[in-house]
Amino acid sequence: MSGTVLRVRPAAVAGTFYPNAPTSLRQALQHSFDAAAPLPSGEARVPKALVVPHAGYQYSGPIAASAYARLGEARHAVRRVVLAGPSHRVYLRGLGLSSADAFDTPLGLVRVDTELRDEVVGLPGVHINDAAHAYEHSLEVQLPFLQTVLDNFTFLPLSVGDATTDEVAAVLEACWGGPETLVVVSTDLSHYLPYAEARGVDACTAAAIVGSLSRRISDTAACGARALRGLLRVATERNLTVEQLDLRNSGDTAGGHDKVVGYGAFAVA
Repeated sequence: MSGTVLRVRPAAVAGTFYPNAPTSLRQALQHSFDAAAPLPSGEARVPKALVVPHAGYQYSGPIAASAYARLGEARHAVRRVVLAGPSHRVYLRGLGLSSADAFDTPLGLVRVDTELRDEVVGLPGVHINDAAHAYEHSLEVQLPFLQTVLDNFTFLPLSVGDATTDEVAAVLEACWGGPETLVVVSTDLSHYLPYAEARGVDACTAAAIVGSLSRRISDTAACGARALRGLLRVATERNLTVEQLDLRNSGDTAGGHDKVVGYGAFAVA
């Protein structure tokens, strides 16, 4: 893009969901990794896909880090990330792409894979919708984690709205690639239930995720259920397994127990 001006989507939730100063952000990320679930002993397969939460780092950062820590051996191999999460602020039919050339974070710019965007924009339900990305946090909060665990990479931001499982699965299949491509689905689990009730509900949802039982994952069980169901469809068709890495809620990290939000981390390999 020499000689042209980059269209940059500025950071929208830096200073709220995570620190807006680079030094403070790196410290928050390190704290998340320090509080993550322990890595398993022995050799573990490098994930093809991850499922991660997207709340403020003080709440869900350690759970997200439990997934991102699995990418240690893939640091140099992954060159492209397909990142899908729910549209919280804008009603969206299908899946919305950003027209930006890069997304900004306090750690620097992350380039959008514009060639891949051009390939998928014609698929059913897929279109450009910048409004869905302007203030959306579900994708943005993942970028500093990815900037920490990967070297040079581009990414495809997918804001998932009222999309069918078939539509999401078709996009993921088109982007699947090989070891150079990582798929990340961003979703929280139950919302604003009492602590004990949330633990039960999230345990059932986690079991459905591990079993790739996409039909058992309702839109109320996971805010990113539509993207998640699409990923599980592809995982099933490709005979991949899903592993639970972490399962906690805001009552375990930085909140009270009256009303909590559930968070899970999962790896697909």
